Amino acid sequence: MFRKEDIEQIEQRGSSVQTVEQQVERFKQGFPWMKIVAPATPERGIQVLDEAAVEAAAKYYDGAAINGKCKFVPASGAASRMFKDLFSGLDALKAGKELADDAPAAKFVDQIQSFAFYTPELFGEQTCKCPEYRQAVLSKTLTDEGLGYGAKPKGVLKFHKYTDGEIRTAFAEHLVEAQNYMRNEDGTANLVVTISPEHQHLFEEAYAEVKAAYEAKYGVKYNITFTFQDKATDTIAVDVENKPFRTETDSLLFRPAGHGALIYNLNRIEEEVVSIKNIDNVANERLLPETATWKKVLLGKALELRDKIYGYLNALDAEATPALCDEIEAFLDNTLCVTLPAASDFDARVAALRAKLNRPIRVAGMVKNQGEPGGGPFIIAEKDGSTSLQVLESVQINMSDDHARECLASATHFNPVDIVCCLHDYKGQSFDLLQYVDEDAGFISSKSYQGRELKALELPGLWNGAMSNWNTLFVEVPLATFNPVKVVLDLLRPAHQN
Repeated sequence: MFRKEDIEQIEQRGSSVQTVEQQVERFKQGFPWMKIVAPATPERGIQVLDEAAVEAAAKYYDGAAINGKCKFVPASGAASRMFKDLFSGLDALKAGKELADDAPAAKFVDQIQSFAFYTPELFGEQTCKCPEYRQAVLSKTLTDEGLGYGAKPKGVLKFHKYTDGEIRTAFAEHLVEAQNYMRNEDGTANLVVTISPEHQHLFEEAYAEVKAAYEAKYGVKYNITFTFQDKATDTIAVDVENKPFRTETDSLLFRPAGHGALIYNLNRIEEEVVSIKNIDNVANERLLPETATWKKVLLGKALELRDKIYGYLNALDAEATPALCDEIEAFLDNTLCVTLPAASDFDARVAALRAKLNRPIRVAGMVKNQGEPGGGPFIIAEKDGSTSLQVLESVQINMSDDHARECLASATHFNPVDIVCCLHDYKGQSFDLLQYVDEDAGFISSKSYQGRELKALELPGLWNGAMSNWNTLFVEVPLATFNPVKVVLDLLRPAHQN
């Protein structure tokens, strides 16, 4: 299948021929559908907390012993998708066409003064609806004629402007959040930010602009690590016949394998407790009290779960009894929606319970479904006959299966990627997270390269298959804590304005 020069290319990327051959086989065999038992809902699978429970969880977090905290921020993508409508509008204007007033690009130009990155020096003080002005504003936003935002990462774009004149990037807002709810006892705030190597200088410049001021203002010391998605995790592309795709130079084409590759980055974090939140999910600081409260709630629930599990594992070490096993099985079923098949004997029962307990922990916030894109929470049947809570993307659901379709239609919540994790076992050692990935939970997508069709392989997603074999708890959080910027016009929403 591979020539000598192919093998050299593969090995130079840090991969192996065996791995690439397995990827090609995946294209041929496909991925199995997830076997959905039911959607996770407030009736079973999603905890809905009353005011007392919210207060108790936040208080638990404040008093818990933690061996280090870290905020993990996936931020490697460019903002090209965020400006897709603006690029389309610019292309239309260049072609001599006019924009309808309700077109996204026209709306953007009409409200240019409401964006944090607006300056009268660059865009002028007066707006108009003429094609020449609209083209000029779009060009100055997207290209190197002005801001060059069309080729920059979301993290360094100016998201918010404050009444005192301060302007903050999305990355800066994550720094402000981190010092609030992820501060260590020694006054440090640790962040690991995943970026593309070509963007590192932009993030370093954005950090340098605010570091001293924020450390003085909030009395914090930041420890920032910029990390890259390893090229070795890229997957090979194939053509429509599942043969390795070759470029115009006859070399193999490899593509980034989606956010699932970030499990390798997460696995290198030494701290015990990690908070995960996407780079574009931030809001004006006036909303931080509510955001921080609910983040502390998720952290508190994760630590409650950690301590409960640690207690059971220590009890099993001391003396495993039928009564203890009954209690653990009830806990797994009632709290985590984990049901186990009947064991062959008592020793096998204890071993199965121990295996289910001694795993990494994730607690994920879930918001009521408002039609936003994103994965959803479900209860699924595992290969070993047990059940578990999982976040599934729509591409993992068999739409030709009546039951699966019904479960999707009756789902009440979706995943905003608001996750906290406990990454140490009950003996204080770091889990090897790569051992808890479900390799069957990836998916295949259709892409193109220079006008030619190809198929791309996505590794099991970071909060999907990469965390399949974790202990999982879902907690309902308010929609107000979810403020993503998927398209540039989202910055006009109240959460991003003063």
